Parts: sequence; structure tokens; C-alpha cells
Amino acid sequence: MTQDPSMKAVGWARSLPISSGVKTARDWTREHLVSLGWSRTAPDLLDSVVLAVSELVTNAHLHAHSAAQLILTWDEKCLHVTVHDNSTQLPKQRQADDGALGGRGLLLLDALADDWQTRRCPRGKDVTACFQPPAPHRSA
Repeated sequence: MTQDPSMKAVGWARSLPISSGVKTARDWTREHLVSLGWSRTAPDLLDSVVLAVSELVTNAHLHAHSAAQLILTWDEKCLHVTVHDNSTQLPKQRQADDGALGGRGLLLLDALADDWQTRRCPRGKDVTACFQPPAPHRSA
């Protein structure tokens, strides 16, 4: 993607009903990150963002019993990934047993994102994670 000095931020939003499945969220996110050139410049980060989206949308569908609104905002420093759902209950980190199939979503988010936070809203909550791409390599 070419650098336009007038561009301050770009964003995309998508509503994901429970029936849509998490694969739709992953594919949609990957498509937009490829448009930013991340498949070439930051493929590992692209995979981390897609995994985080998968966890956040799964949490909205499974725990909040809600559609998920997925918002990606790129401000040239950080990709903000926000998932909104209709539950006002904030997520809690759980202690998952070694054999448990779930319970590690927030641990994954903590490991993958540079920062993340939750915020109650009048009609639910937002979970937002920030992902910063590595600095471009400079040739001498």
C-alpha cells in the first residue's frame, strides 16, 4: 500500500451473526490485512491478528450469546481490532486445566497483542487489541 501523507486512518467494519461462523471473521480480516501489505511485510503478525480475531469473535458468540461487530482500524502505527458484543459482562481470565479444550482465549490475546483492553458500552462491551507491525528494515 502506498503511503499517502494525507491518510490518517483507515478502517473496516463487519457484523457477524452467530450463524456466520468464525471462519468468516478470519477470512475477512486476512483479506483486509493483505490489502495493507502485511502478508509480505509482517506475515507472522498477520497470523497473530487472525488468531486473535478468531478468539474474540468466538468469545462473543459463545459467552455473550451475541452477534459480533468486528472493527479494524489502522492508524499507521497500530492496528486496532475491536469486537463488540451485546453482553455487559467483562471477560475474565480463567485457569484452564491442561486437558481443557477452552479457557485460554485471553491468555492468547495477552501473548499476541501489544496491548488490549475492555470497555463497557451502553449496549454491551468492546474488547480492543492493538497490534504494532515491526519497523521497516532500512538498507544502509
